Amino acid sequence: MKHLEVCTENLKQTHELGEKIGRAAVRNMVFLLDGDLGAGKTTLTQGIARGLGVRRNVTSPTFTILKVYQGRMPLYHIDAYRLEGTVQDLGFDELMEDEGLTVIEWSQYVSYLIPEEYMKITITLLEEDSRKFVFEACGAQYEKLLEDIA
Repeated sequence: MKHLEVCTENLKQTHELGEKIGRAAVRNMVFLLDGDLGAGKTTLTQGIARGLGVRRNVTSPTFTILKVYQGRMPLYHIDAYRLEGTVQDLGFDELMEDEGLTVIEWSQYVSYLIPEEYMKITITLLEEDSRKFVFEACGAQYEKLLEDIA
């Protein structure tokens, strides 16, 4: 398993990091975003969406649980925060087998959905708008992605 650590100093750099990830991403990838409230999960996802060519405004799907955006491939943005302690068949596993990119915020609450290969991104808010991103690549395509964004 390969690791990469990246720090950003402001929201613009966080968006740029996400955009770089989105440009390098390929179909069927799954990104697990974990971190405290306000750590920057949705901010990074906004950048990923931009890198995929999504033109719509990307917002947190906290209350809807899932939002779908169309770019060069579909972006499935899942917020599992409200799913803590539940095991439901919401069809998310089918999305991850589709031709899009799946981003799951609060993935620890849906561990039963996590495929064998994925990219885990742990985000820590350092101070004000500074953040630390720790990437853990689980699978060859994710290791290649780390090389592309490093």
